[in-house]
Amino acid sequence: MNRKTLSFIIAAALFMTGGLSFADAQHQADHAKDGSHAETHAKPVGGIYPLTVDPLGDPLADIEKPIILVHNDRELRFATEANAQAFQDELDKYLSQLDQSLIEQQRPLYPMDKCIVSDQPLGDMGDAVDYLYGNRLVRFCCKMCKGRFERDPDKYLAGIDAAMIEAQKADYPLNTCVVSGERLEGDADEPVDYVIGDRLVRLCCKDCITDFEANPAKYLAKLENKDNENHP
Repeated sequence: MNRKTLSFIIAAALFMTGGLSFADAQHQADHAKDGSHAETHAKPVGGIYPLTVDPLGDPLADIEKPIILVHNDRELRFATEANAQAFQDELDKYLSQLDQSLIEQQRPLYPMDKCIVSDQPLGDMGDAVDYLYGNRLVRFCCKMCKGRFERDPDKYLAGIDAAMIEAQKADYPLNTCVVSGERLEGDADEPVDYVIGDRLVRLCCKDCITDFEANPAKYLAKLENKDNENHP
């Protein structure tokens, strides 16, 4: 049994006993890897779960403590324990559906028309390659660029994040922080530009990151509602 599979099993066992945070699941998984007892707060591959519904389609925005599982270092969130169990029972089916949902959601707002690796225009070498790095969509000009990306993903994701912020900042629909309600411009600290999936989220300060990451669906729903008001 490889360590990634073991991480998922450990997380699955933990959620059956009650609420589960990402830090707890990752902490236990790391114990299984190397027997250490040092705490870890490593982020999941591709960032935290970016959808306002769980992989079975149930809303997450009103769920105070969603069930959080880690599969192959990728974070997944569920509205109920029953949904998490159903997901595990038909893993291939629901993973395939989730991947398709993430690609369809993120592709329209993808901020680059060139490959982040080769800098070649997307489509110049046939159809662009849509690749999910955990929960993040990355688009390549060809399959060969995937290997180069995986050698240094943080470098390339930083470039995509910068392009995402530039593309969405001017038309950001709120002038207040989705977490605190404080104004984004004024005497407070410089706003924090945070990217999750295909979305820019602007926070008034770094202290709000923890609250946002505890329940992103709650705050993403505010952005979606504001977008709907601005684009009826």
